[in-house]
Amino acid sequence: MVTPIPTGRERPAAVLLLLYERAGEPVTLLTRRSQHVGGHKGEISLPGGAPEPGDESLYATALRECWEEVGVEPAAVTLLGALDPVLTVVTNYAITPFVARLARPVFTPNPREVDQLIELPLRRLIEPGALREELWQRDGVPRTIYFYSYGAHVIWGATARILRQFTRSAYWPLAGAG
Repeated sequence: MVTPIPTGRERPAAVLLLLYERAGEPVTLLTRRSQHVGGHKGEISLPGGAPEPGDESLYATALRECWEEVGVEPAAVTLLGALDPVLTVVTNYAITPFVARLARPVFTPNPREVDQLIELPLRRLIEPGALREELWQRDGVPRTIYFYSYGAHVIWGATARILRQFTRSAYWPLAGAG
């Protein structure tokens, strides 16, 4: 597998990997992007995006984007920490994933940005056969692409890499998922 090497020219972005319980089970929130967004239409992602003027930090960016996309109040979020940035090859982003607890899992999705909310049980990430890998070529360079399936949803690309990194991180035990 070839891992993208930072060039220093990547555009920054940030996402929130929210941890909360639904019916006594640890879950995280994913969204299926609407057909109205600029890029990655219909893809599954974590709430987040690129910084805007006025964002004091990448964490502030993640909180703002989560508020705009799914209506999560920043005061309901408790930061646990950050994972390593994930680089995207096609869109040239360095995405910083922030892991956080969500006190009140109440969502108001913005239909211009989000078609569907997906509450992914964390146990699904470590079930046998949950993670699939494919070797893809991009500009003659082989790259391992990760995929998770959940019901009819296929989670891949940067989102799958972030989820995979999370299951191998110090934050995984804090999630209570196994």
